[in-house]
Amino acid sequence: MKMQNNSPVILFDGVCNFCAWSVRFVIARDPLGVCRFASLQSETGRRLLREHGLDEVDMNSFVLIEGSKAWRESDASLRLCQHLCAPWCWLSILLIVPPCLRDPAYRLIARNRYRWFGKSDTCLVPSPEVRARFLD
Repeated sequence: MKMQNNSPVILFDGVCNFCAWSVRFVIARDPLGVCRFASLQSETGRRLLREHGLDEVDMNSFVLIEGSKAWRESDASLRLCQHLCAPWCWLSILLIVPPCLRDPAYRLIARNRYRWFGKSDTCLVPSPEVRARFLD
């Protein structure tokens, strides 16, 4: 498994069922194991939000950190696709569509994620095989 300091980091809502499913989706489609993970609720997640100038209280989006840049909403989702195997990496072509057209759909899902997919009392517990990819 390739782990580097410049590996992309995904900050996700640790109690959201849809977000937990999304993390498992990424793990299965990241054959080189380059993506790392931390929940938004963890100390690591909150620290990374602060370091990138993002509000750790009003966070209704997962965040993708690549180097010194932090991406949110549909930018984060589509940039994340670049790190996945085909055909998922092909979705990053949608970055040519302006965010003002992409983000409303993202916000609709983010706003309703607990109602549609549920919420867990505990954060995602990774399997031993992928535990090293989690920062918290």
